[in-house]
This record gives sequence, structure tokens and C-alpha cells, in this order.
Amino acid sequence: QVQLEESGGGSAQSGGSLRLSCAVLQWTYSTYCMAWFRQGPPNDRGERAGVASIDSDGKISYEDSVKGRFTISRDNARNVLYLEMSNLQPEDTDMYYCAADARCGGWELEAWEYKYWGQGTQVTVSS
Repeated sequence: QVQLEESGGGSAQSGGSLRLSCAVLQWTYSTYCMAWFRQGPPNDRGERAGVASIDSDGKISYEDSVKGRFTISRDNARNVLYLEMSNLQPEDTDMYYCAADARCGGWELEAWEYKYWGQGTQVTVSS
């Protein structure tokens, strides 16, 4: 059973930085599609909002509001997904979730693409 365990959330001042980590346990697939989502507000389908994604072919995607501020990466040897968050703003405050599936289907920032989810980690940014 695949398990995703997030860590690294917390509090930061506006302009500060945080690094989120997602440990991937029991991953048996040869490929991956992984992403970070935030809880809300949900889209028209009531789903979480995609922040950044990465797949085993090296394709990376970012939601427009985080481009240039957040960086997604994956340590394949350790099976850990990261989200480096810099120049944080109060509007980045949210619960962040790690998500994974065996491969991307072309909608990498859509929640319905992903089968496996972590429990979430809270990020709070104060002004």
C-alpha cells in the first residue's frame, strides 16, 4: 500500500521560506507523477487546487501564482518529493497535500489525476 507522509509545514513571515517534504513509502511503480496541492478555495468541482507537479520524464508544471517563488523537486534515490517555497505571502496560507500516481495523464495540476494522497501539512504566513 503506497503511503505519502508530508512534513515541513509551519509558520513564516511574509517574504520568508519553507520547505515541504513528502516521503513516498511502498512505491512499486517504475514511473511516477507527483504533485503538491493546496486545500482551498476548491475549484468548480469542489477539488483541491494544484500548485506544482513533476513526473518521471522530467516535466514540471506550476500554477501561475507560484511561478518564480516555488520549486518542486524529487530525490529519486530517497523517494522524497520536495516543495521549496520562497517569498511566501499571506495568501499562500493553506493546508498543502502531496499527491501521487503511476503516470501523468496530461492534467497534472488536477486533483482527479491522482490516486494517492498524504494527510496534509499546514503552512501559515503572517504579514
